[in-house]
Amino acid sequence: METTKIEFGVLNYVTLAAYLVATLVMGVWFTRRNKSTVDYFTAGRRVPWLVMGISVANVSSISYMSIPAKAFSENWVVFWVNLPILLLAPLVVYVLLPVFNRLKSASAYEYLELRFGLGARLYGATAFVIFQIGRMALVIYLPALALSAVTDLNIIVCILLIGVLSAIYSALGGIEGVIWTDFAQTIFLLGAALLSFVLIVVRLDGGVVTFFRTAWENDKFHLVNWSGDYTTTALWVVLVGSMFTTIVPYISDQSIIQRYQTTTDLPAARRAMWTNAGVAMANTFIFLGVGTAMFVYYRFHPQNLEGLPRPDAILPFFIAHELPAGVAGLVMAGIFAAAQSAISTSLSSTSTVIVTDFLQRLGSARPDQQWLRLARWITAGMGVVAVSLACLLATMRVESAFDMFQRIVGLTGSGLGGLFILGIFTRRANLAGAMTGALTSAVALYWLQGHTRVHVYLYSLVGIVVCVTIGYIVSLGFGARPAVVSAIGTRNPEPAADPN
Repeated sequence: METTKIEFGVLNYVTLAAYLVATLVMGVWFTRRNKSTVDYFTAGRRVPWLVMGISVANVSSISYMSIPAKAFSENWVVFWVNLPILLLAPLVVYVLLPVFNRLKSASAYEYLELRFGLGARLYGATAFVIFQIGRMALVIYLPALALSAVTDLNIIVCILLIGVLSAIYSALGGIEGVIWTDFAQTIFLLGAALLSFVLIVVRLDGGVVTFFRTAWENDKFHLVNWSGDYTTTALWVVLVGSMFTTIVPYISDQSIIQRYQTTTDLPAARRAMWTNAGVAMANTFIFLGVGTAMFVYYRFHPQNLEGLPRPDAILPFFIAHELPAGVAGLVMAGIFAAAQSAISTSLSSTSTVIVTDFLQRLGSARPDQQWLRLARWITAGMGVVAVSLACLLATMRVESAFDMFQRIVGLTGSGLGGLFILGIFTRRANLAGAMTGALTSAVALYWLQGHTRVHVYLYSLVGIVVCVTIGYIVSLGFGARPAVVSAIGTRNPEPAADPN
């Protein structure tokens, strides 16, 4: 099927440009508050808990576009992917927050050094940076591809608008600018999604009644696949696999953990994470509703689907072809907001890790202002890398960005999550065991992806289980750990004695 492109229109361009300028202004505004690296990396612990909680729930372009696409082409089985955010909230609030709240460094990987040693810290920081580079390229590429496929916007121009502007306001505003921009972008993109849903439903003959009846008759609200097959989206595959995929960022991802330290105190951080869980569930319902509404609309207007390039592009396709001028630009800006929100978060956290875990930890002392300037340049530099890789992706073909992202998380993130689980929830794990477990996990997942049909949702489960199991067994063989931090983050005054 040949793709049909339409002119984006002057009014839509003006609306989109106004949004992009506003994000840049926010970054410049917060520049004046960054007087030190403490301000730049932790916002001086002055971010309101509500703002932090909503910013943690920031929606990437992967979710903003791919979840509606899944609901449009399939059903609501992917609902279970985000449910673990709510189920894991008590663990995050009552176990993980106290652990990371005690860290003196802005980096989460300081914990790995306290628990296992410097090698574990450097491994964790390296794994995180590699993961974020791949993630940034993907979340820039996906909306750029979809937008260029259905409008007269050039894909390289879209990549540059998303990536370069994100790098500028992230480099200028630091983590405080990123959090406040994420907060505004999350409110904006959820509003844009709701507006899309309303505009679709009111255009249906019969409105809401027609929406629910048609969706129900076509089994679009189907939630559960009762199957024991580990290669499908069976309930246990999606729910159990997503539980392990979800725990990875909350226990090991600098882009999330860094935000734990931006609120005033531990109670404020706890309120923020409860807020995050609620907003995440609201996101899921809204995006699934939008995808289902588009299915119902095109059920009555199938001729309007002529020229759809691929299912992942259904949201921008609908926006460009069906929404009135101005409104289309507003909702399209929501797609840019989703991409920029994820990119700015990744850029800020990656800069923090490079400066804190590598340059400051391994290098010589410097004045704080030099570190601040260097952090800004690194943020900008990582933006250049992400944009370049996104342009490279534009020359390739990615079948499903949502599934590709799940593979990246499983391959690079689950072993790192396993390291933190070994450190926080066991007392006998040591450096030799932890590193053996993490490396074995990466090898196992590489083999799994290339030689089995195990569903992508189970990658993180396999990776974490392999890391924790192998890591603990090897640790027992090496005797007591030499660490200075025991289970659940409490300090030992003296290193553990060797029982042998």
